[in-house]
Order: sequence, then C-alpha cells, then structure tokens
Amino acid sequence: MRAMQQWLDRFCARHPRLGIPGLMRYIVIGNVLVYLLDMFSKSGYAMGTGLLGFSASAILQGQVWRLVTFIFVPASSHNIFFFLVTLYFYYFIGNALENEWGANKFTIFYLFGVILNIAVGFLVGTASMFYVNMSMFFAFATLFPNLQVLFFFIIPMKVKWLAWFDAAFFAYQILRLLLAGHFLYALIPIVAILNYLLFFASDIGGQVSYWKGRAQHTANQARHKNPNFSRPNGRSGPKVVNFHDAKTQTKTPLHKCAVCGKTDLTDPQMEFRYCSKCNGYYCYCADHINNHIHIQ
Repeated sequence: MRAMQQWLDRFCARHPRLGIPGLMRYIVIGNVLVYLLDMFSKSGYAMGTGLLGFSASAILQGQVWRLVTFIFVPASSHNIFFFLVTLYFYYFIGNALENEWGANKFTIFYLFGVILNIAVGFLVGTASMFYVNMSMFFAFATLFPNLQVLFFFIIPMKVKWLAWFDAAFFAYQILRLLLAGHFLYALIPIVAILNYLLFFASDIGGQVSYWKGRAQHTANQARHKNPNFSRPNGRSGPKVVNFHDAKTQTKTPLHKCAVCGKTDLTDPQMEFRYCSKCNGYYCYCADHINNHIHIQ
C-alpha cells in the first residue's frame, strides 16, 4: 500500500492540471439542488434522489448519468439542520485538504473514492458518497492533528481526538451491518477507509514509528532515573551502570530534524514525523514536515 501511495504522489506531481479547483463547492451546490428538488417533489416522491441516485439495475438499462449524479445526492434530507451542518462539514474539510494538497491531488483523492463506490455499487445494487465524505475527516486529522475546533460549535477539542469519534462511528456501522448479515453492504464504509489508506499509508507508518520511538525514549529515561532494577532471579538491587555509557545514551536523541537539527532532547515538546516523499528514512520537526525540499 505504501508503494501505491508513492505512485499516487508521483502521478499527482506529473499531472498538476488534472484537478477541479473548488471541487467541494460544486459538490455542496449539487447537494443543495438535489435537496430542493426532493423538497418540492409532489406526492412525497423524492424526485431528485429517485432520478439521480445510484441504481445498478437502472444504469445497466441505460441511465448512465447516475454514475456521476449520485455524487450530489444527500445522504439524508429529512432533517434540514443535519443537512446544513453536514454540508458545512464537507465544505470546510474539503477546502482545507485542497489548500494543503492542491486541486489535483484532492480531486484524485475524491475520484478514487467515487470509483471504489461505483465498483461496490454494482455488487450491492446501490451506492452513496456519505462514507467517502466522512472519511475526509481522517485525512484532515492526519494533516492537522493538533488543530483545535469547536465540537458542536461549543466544546473546544483537537482534531485528532474527534477523529477517534469518526473511527468509532465507522466501526459501529461496519459491525452493525456484519451482525445483521449484510456483508456486501459493509463494503461501502470499508472502501471509504481503504481510499484514505491509499493516500496515507506511509504517514500512518511514520506516525506509528514515531510513537514507538517516543515510548522507547520514555522507558530509557525512566530506567536512567531509577536507581534499582529487577535482576533475572527476581531480586532487586542497585543498578551497575558504566557512567560513560549512561552519559552517551542520555545524549543520543531518538529524533532529529533533517532541516534545523532540532531533537527530542533539545525540544521535548516538539513533534517529529517522517516524510513519505523523501527517498529514505528522514525525520522532520513539525515546523518543517510540510516545508522542506524532498530528498530523492
């Protein structure tokens, strides 16, 4: 999967014009138009959803426009407050990702989600962009983990903690569908997560390595500060440490920024990450992870 991410990064770099600037704006406008069409439909028939939603049988009968128009069909149009909050969420997250990545990479990210949904849609019979839109928050949380937002417009909370709520929602939906025996329907949220993993496999791997290294560093510090240790036979006693070796170990950083030289020892509060675009295992501080020349 890491190789796939590297290929996607190279593809985006080679095709800078393959993108739709302001894509999320058009998605939101399309959702509003379909919502209004459903609202003013007669006899309680949701005309917009009925004519534009994904239907494998209808597509096979020649209604090929549904392969595109299902992107604009809202997940739910019963609660106008929920509908407006959802659109605001889509617009805010989508614009943030486009500003960070550029229009081409964000367009390709969204396009992959559409393609995966279409593939599953022909297996299940229906498809929705709801889970792909929700999975954008995973991408947002990966790029901006410490950004603080207002949960329910009231409670200040970091994005990385809200991502766990999103993960719990996905886990609940998948488990609910599996327990109900709807195994094919469970693929709909699963492919949305797969789309995220295609673009962030290396970032997740680098973050896991960072936390493992940080945990090891904390454990090493605790051992240096503790004058006692447990011997193999279970007895406790004073720890015999060579002073020169201990001094060397305490001055060896686990993470060092390849640009400014900051380490986890000189700046313990700084976060360090590893760049997936550099050809090698290069570490950068939070100030330079998105602002450095990639080493090839």
